Amino acid sequence: MAKGSTSDKKIYEITKNKNFARDFGLSDQIRRASVSVMSNIAEGNGRKTNKDFANFLVISHGSAAEVQCQLYVALDLDYVSRQEFSEIYQLFDEVSRMTMALCQHLLKTS
Repeated sequence: MAKGSTSDKKIYEITKNKNFARDFGLSDQIRRASVSVMSNIAEGNGRKTNKDFANFLVISHGSAAEVQCQLYVALDLDYVSRQEFSEIYQLFDEVSRMTMALCQHLLKTS
């Protein structure tokens, strides 16, 4: 399974938690940001130029950072355990690093 789909699945699993689910604003925002990571990669891949694709990868990188920020909020509110936080944070960190590496490669070959 691809990292993006694994990370999205984890976000949906933790936001089903009773307390997290009651916080509709945070739950909805972290879900949307998570899906945005993969969606922007897909949309960028469908573009005609490497420069366009790279731009969408930067947006995807930003969405991954947004998820990580929201994970800190969820941790502070005890919506996620330290272990869940670390596992999911690391998944998004890896996705983020991969998107930026691909972005840099695309820009070099443009």
